[in-house]
Amino acid sequence: MIHGSCGDATPRTPERPAAGLRAPAARQGPARLRFLRDVLLGAACMVGLHLFVVQISVVRGSSMEPALHDGDRLVVDRVSCGMNLVQRGDIVVLRFPRDPAIDFVKRVVALPGDLVEMRDGVLLVNGRACEDYDCIQDRQRLEPLVVPDRHYFVLGDNRPISCDSRDFGLVAQELLEGRVRARFWPPGTASLF
Repeated sequence: MIHGSCGDATPRTPERPAAGLRAPAARQGPARLRFLRDVLLGAACMVGLHLFVVQISVVRGSSMEPALHDGDRLVVDRVSCGMNLVQRGDIVVLRFPRDPAIDFVKRVVALPGDLVEMRDGVLLVNGRACEDYDCIQDRQRLEPLVVPDRHYFVLGDNRPISCDSRDFGLVAQELLEGRVRARFWPPGTASLF
């Protein structure tokens, strides 16, 4: 708007819509596109994280008691298994060798190259009694077995009822989904592993 005489002008300010009125559709278009782009990018990041980095798993059954209970929610690190960082004593999520559509939660007790056996319920790895991880023992016997390369021997902590490597055999590395890193539900039992 020009005030005063010729050449005497004040800077023009853009007109804004009155309170309660919406901006013209031309201005909303880029904002909507940015919002849609941000939503799609966020969803792609979440899917990528779930597929390649971390997953949430729910414990079903009591084969890992007393460490884990039915209904516990777990954070599973999918990267460590792919990088061969699994160690003895780690709790892992694996695809059931007899039906890979089913996930199991078990503890790795023997690594590739280890000699594993059980005598009167005592787990021996490389000839020495292994830490029992507060497991519920049974009296089962297992003949000595050398774990081959890229395979693991897994057991449930509730040994009398667990379906594990004593039943379905060794677990190939490619069947390992990931290492359990934390339990976040129920909140009273939240813990890191």
